[in-house]
Amino acid sequence: MIVKNSQFKISAVSPKQYPNDNLPQIVLVGKSNVGKSSFINTLVNRKGLARTSSEPGKTRQINFYDIDNKFYFVDLPGYGYSKMSKVEQEKVGSFIEEYLSSSKNIALIVFLIDIRHLPTENDKLMYDYIFKTNLPCIVIANKADKIAVTKVDEEVKNLQEILNPLKDLKFLPFSSERKVYTDEVWKAIEDIIIL
Repeated sequence: MIVKNSQFKISAVSPKQYPNDNLPQIVLVGKSNVGKSSFINTLVNRKGLARTSSEPGKTRQINFYDIDNKFYFVDLPGYGYSKMSKVEQEKVGSFIEEYLSSSKNIALIVFLIDIRHLPTENDKLMYDYIFKTNLPCIVIANKADKIAVTKVDEEVKNLQEILNPLKDLKFLPFSSERKVYTDEVWKAIEDIIIL
């Protein structure tokens, strides 16, 4: 898909702030620093649309990005960032849960994990949570540029074996550095939501 017009819409922490135009929402979840913002920037082919940082835990609100007035990418704060205070972790956790359980416009969840590491306990909890929502989901094994090209497919299979042994979800590699995986990811998104 070629994106012509992508723009930041709003940062929200409560339902009254969510956009109310009923456009489908593609929600990005994953631990802190897994590359959700870079994923958005790569797919829409714009460097600075979603702010990226090498410091984990930078996203503390739910950020909505309007893509060609057709749908939103929704960037949720990452989980598992230990330097965030307990109180702040709970606050962020509760508005993420509120969004996931109350938004009527979620069309797809894109769950990002790091291809280099086994899923953490938090990843497994998030996966189980997503699974229970019954929402369509694809799993992105991100940072594929950090391992040898020859190992990418094998690592994706291993991660699927651990998280999704039934193999009823699509697992795809991705890298913001090597843009070779972008078309396949767009195809998977378009298979689920009509753009």
